[in-house]
Amino acid sequence: MSKVSLFYLSHGGGPMPLLGDPGHRQMVESLQAAAKRFPTPSAILVVSAHWEEGVPTLTSGANPPLIYDYYGFPEESYSIEYPCPGEPVLADKVRAALDQAGIDSKLDGERGFDHGLFVPLKLMYPEADIPCVQLSLVNSLDAGAHLAIGQALADLDYDNLLVIGSGFSFHNMRAFFDRSDTEADAKNAQFQDWLAETCAGADLTEAERTERLARWDQAPSARFCHPREEHLLPLHVCYGMAGRASDDVEPVTVLGKGSRMFYWFASLNKLY
Repeated sequence: MSKVSLFYLSHGGGPMPLLGDPGHRQMVESLQAAAKRFPTPSAILVVSAHWEEGVPTLTSGANPPLIYDYYGFPEESYSIEYPCPGEPVLADKVRAALDQAGIDSKLDGERGFDHGLFVPLKLMYPEADIPCVQLSLVNSLDAGAHLAIGQALADLDYDNLLVIGSGFSFHNMRAFFDRSDTEADAKNAQFQDWLAETCAGADLTEAERTERLARWDQAPSARFCHPREEHLLPLHVCYGMAGRASDDVEPVTVLGKGSRMFYWFASLNKLY
């Protein structure tokens, strides 16, 4: 009997959460506390906003290196360590589940872990002793395709697995630093409230929830919050896998902007 938990998190700006940046303090505290809300996982599957391929692609190496996929940060940002092992067996199982659903996928034994994985996990599981696999987005950035990827993984047979959608529910980089838009916070709140209602609202059917996420760009202020959707789509994979409303929604302020984190706690076999 498999147990799977899911967590969509907002991972902040590059390595800044690990550098003591005060604008990330609440996010850091939330991620540290979040680890205590889940059973210690046997392995972690991370869907990162920072990796896009033509088909869903999985890290399959036994000891993937780190990729410092950010620029212009202090020198210590490029010597961060997170020596967690890979988990080739899990990578094979994920690929098999995708193939069974008719979704082409591939393994990459050379690629390392990007900061969408090592930044939040260094906060949540600093011992770096839990095996990890990273799953890419599809570079079409099609919402329905990412819901389907999650749905294909709903029956994944791997006990005590934690699936993390590592993105950011607000990702308008200009708005973080541009103070001229006096309505920015109101527009952000519109979308964050819509997202919380969509993912956790008890009055929605799953067909309605799926339709809303598939057409997310029609939500209030959607394209203001996500000029490009790569930081939202890990949530689609999580919901597609869960197939039900999230158990908890946590508001978190990052760099002065509101964001959300979503939790689905483990149940036997399926989450729905």
